[in-house]
Amino acid sequence: MKHITLLAAALMATSSLTASAETLRWARGGDSLTLDPHAQNEGPTTAMNHLMMEPLIARDMTGAIVPVLATSWAPSATNPNVWQFTLREGVTFHDGAEFDSEDAVFSLNRSMTDDSDFKELLSSVTEVRATGKYTIEIETDGPNPLLPNNLTNTLLIDKDWAEANNAVKVQDFEGGEDTYAAKNANGTGSYMLVSREPDAKTVLKAYDGYWGKDEFPLDVSEIIFTPIQNAATRVAALLSGEVDFIQDVPVQDLGRVADADGLVVKTTPQNRVIFLGMNQGDADLESDNIDGKNPFADVRVRQAMNIAINRDAIKQVVMRGQSEPAGVIMPPFVNGWTAELDQAPAYDIDAAKALMADAGYGDGFSVTLNCPNDRYINDEAICQAAVGMMAQIGITVNLEALPKAQHFPLINTLATDFYMLGWGIPTYDSEYIFNFLVHSKGEKYGSWNGTRYSNADLDATIEALASETDLDKRNGMIAEIWGTVQEDVLYLPIHHQVLNWGMSEKVDTIVSPDDEARFKFFKMK
Repeated sequence: MKHITLLAAALMATSSLTASAETLRWARGGDSLTLDPHAQNEGPTTAMNHLMMEPLIARDMTGAIVPVLATSWAPSATNPNVWQFTLREGVTFHDGAEFDSEDAVFSLNRSMTDDSDFKELLSSVTEVRATGKYTIEIETDGPNPLLPNNLTNTLLIDKDWAEANNAVKVQDFEGGEDTYAAKNANGTGSYMLVSREPDAKTVLKAYDGYWGKDEFPLDVSEIIFTPIQNAATRVAALLSGEVDFIQDVPVQDLGRVADADGLVVKTTPQNRVIFLGMNQGDADLESDNIDGKNPFADVRVRQAMNIAINRDAIKQVVMRGQSEPAGVIMPPFVNGWTAELDQAPAYDIDAAKALMADAGYGDGFSVTLNCPNDRYINDEAICQAAVGMMAQIGITVNLEALPKAQHFPLINTLATDFYMLGWGIPTYDSEYIFNFLVHSKGEKYGSWNGTRYSNADLDATIEALASETDLDKRNGMIAEIWGTVQEDVLYLPIHHQVLNWGMSEKVDTIVSPDDEARFKFFKMK
């Protein structure tokens, strides 16, 4: 309690208690990892960066695609491999510099470089070129009918600003690099950076020169963001009025917040699945107690673990009913999803023990599970539940829970054998999942595939999706890929998340299924 009280006092000291009605004080469990728009494909990071920087095309609060820095786009009439984009004129960056095709080409090329965490989105692109001051073309390796869907999170920055501040190269986040672009931002977005103290406080203000001033409510003129990892402190800040809006009301406090005078809770299913990944490719594991063998390499062990997870118990006890058990790492929002694929496997300890014995691990083994403690709803508690469930089939799991800033690099650098991850799909298409999580890890694909899984035939099919114009055939290929993924038990799905946003009744917004607070759409009563 003393720790909680001190944190609350610190928050009060840094909050503007006399802020105007247009100031919105916002909190969530974790901070943005970096302001470099291409360094980390991580939800809260992308959400923060979207406030200051913009893509060619984006999604609104309902998930619909809308024009942003591109006003129109269409396939070329003469070359089926080319998409043509007309850029918005009269747009300026926060420092007053004009936005044009040079900035768009620079930013898209930057997002395809080795250190970019967004390169999989443009893996089929062979060239980006300017055809005029406000027109560009993107050429792909074969026709790519869904290319626009892959651009909604690729943010654009000023080429001259990047060159002047040694920010041409994407920050190597996993390598621990710190750069100017990691701490500063110069975008075309509706809000501009005033100050930033990582993991403490970020202040943004409305950009007076924003091109969309007459198109959006823009009732929020100032944003004061405070990451508050401790759930009790976060709720206390909302209940006391120290913050106006939190994106992650703890499930145990939903009733308390909803019943409080002047507060409301708004809920929607999230476009995200929580799951566990296993190192099934290495000959031996670093963190187990079995010498010269990898238990996860045996599909029977993975099958046993899959049916040893009591998803209903996690839903009821850990999540207080605020989740939906999953059988596949794909939300219902996504093209390729079927109820059959998403049927969670039946919980069966006896069958799981039999599979373990059949695989030669009747006596079990030990292994380390890496888990974040400030990213997903009750993430550490879910991992703790999994520890107990694995123990029932002889697997002794040593839990290591870390903040997401330390956790995610373990996956990206292949430094974990067993880990939790959550995945949202901004393109609403299975190809996004395959490119990042299923394809063999390499220069253009698989940056978040920590399983070491590699299937050359599957890789070829995944790569062919980008240029398949027959959508029925393409959907058949997607179903085929999912069939292999499920048969190989590539991941252990846990559940679909449910979003619970808590806010002052003066804040008027719907809940976005991608958990992104697009404040230019918010209205203040």
